[in-house]
Amino acid sequence: MNRSLAILIGALALGAAIFAGSFFAARHTTMACCEQPADDLNWLRLEFHLSDAEMAHVREMHEGYLPQCGEMCAKIAAAKRELTALKNNSAEALAKQNEIAALRTQCQSSMLAHFVAVSQAMPPAQGARYLAEMKKLTLGDTGQMEQSMSGDSAHEHHH
Repeated sequence: MNRSLAILIGALALGAAIFAGSFFAARHTTMACCEQPADDLNWLRLEFHLSDAEMAHVREMHEGYLPQCGEMCAKIAAAKRELTALKNNSAEALAKQNEIAALRTQCQSSMLAHFVAVSQAMPPAQGARYLAEMKKLTLGDTGQMEQSMSGDSAHEHHH
């Protein structure tokens, strides 16, 4: 009976030690995260090895561009809502689709101009790499699909 009691007390002590260790580790991690709030541009500093001065300039440009970006997104969202209220295949729906396409083109051009400006605030090699990545994200790679759909490739699109 003494042996069973000792095993039980030992198991309880081990369980309490594991619980306490987990609690303090979680608390430490939470405190560390709260002390360093998430920075939506920190990835840029790390990926492109930017100095404090370069990062400050990029941050200023980013914050200056956000209202313009938000306004453009709001215009696109409003036009999409208006489109859903229209009858499919109507002249008004077609006009609204064209309006949305024009807004998206304007947005894309604005983003690319912003990315060019940001790339010029970086060291030349890093700026070129940043701009290439942003162009890829902004423009996408539609070349292969366009080529296959145009019939100019060896793999023509057949109906």
